[in-house]
Amino acid sequence: MAFREYTIGARMFGLAFGSSMFITLYMPAMDIRNVSVTEIGLERQLGFGRVGGFSYEDPFLKGDAKPQTVEINTDPKTGATIESTRAYVYQPGVPFPNGIRHPVILGEKPTEKSLSLGKIEQADDTKGAVFIVREVDEGGESIPYIENATATRGWTPDAVMKVATDENTYHIGKGKIMFVREGCWWCHTLLPEETQDWQYFGAPPMLGDFNGESPTAFGSDRKAPDLTHVGSRNSSREWMIMHFFNPRLVQPHSIMPRYDYLWGEKDANGNPIDYDKWRAEYTQYAENEIVYPPEVPVPAADSEARALIDFVLNLK
Repeated sequence: MAFREYTIGARMFGLAFGSSMFITLYMPAMDIRNVSVTEIGLERQLGFGRVGGFSYEDPFLKGDAKPQTVEINTDPKTGATIESTRAYVYQPGVPFPNGIRHPVILGEKPTEKSLSLGKIEQADDTKGAVFIVREVDEGGESIPYIENATATRGWTPDAVMKVATDENTYHIGKGKIMFVREGCWWCHTLLPEETQDWQYFGAPPMLGDFNGESPTAFGSDRKAPDLTHVGSRNSSREWMIMHFFNPRLVQPHSIMPRYDYLWGEKDANGNPIDYDKWRAEYTQYAENEIVYPPEVPVPAADSEARALIDFVLNLK
């Protein structure tokens, strides 16, 4: 008799647990699927890549196998001058985002336009591809969609990278991995609250802004400012470099830890970084023994620091 009561209890617990997981995970997913993607949502998932956190492609969260975002003013195929265009470059072997792999999640109209006009079904991740975000007007409604520029314009990943400058190349996908791995979301949020936050941090995002993104990294606590629009509030790369190397350089009472170790062994000029010397000189500065702080090295193009700063500056 007692064993039968344990069996009933176990079944009831299993039913309650399963129902809670269904409500928590499946039902929100249904809501997201029923909402069409926004232009911001397309830009985010193309810039971040397939997964912005732990995955079997990048188990140690190094930011490998991620796309590069570039701003170009020259047609990579013809060499003609074009208006500034943001392109998302996927080298061969880099996994495509969910909107390319499963376009049905984009919503009815963006999916139809991405397939008929954007030719995204012709994209092959083994050969690589270049994507751009476009809009088309239909009955007064602006519909965003993804264009496979490799199929429609003949743009190849290598050709695009040749016309892109380092200044206009952003490692946003790798940067989000750094954001997740380093625990930035423990203190910062990416979702302004419906309070006075809107007046200071900017309007909250729409549900379609996160279509196809995984994970969202909203954050669960607020010990530091919301970063949803931080790239619009502060677009200074120099300030960000100092802030991440040692936050006390720009905010004397900051509780944020320093992230100088993300710089690696060498700076942008290939010179070795002497961390011990820098910290010793900073200690002298903090104790008013010298007037000016030591100069902060510029991070190398392939450094984790550069990627994290690229990610933060593109939060607009």
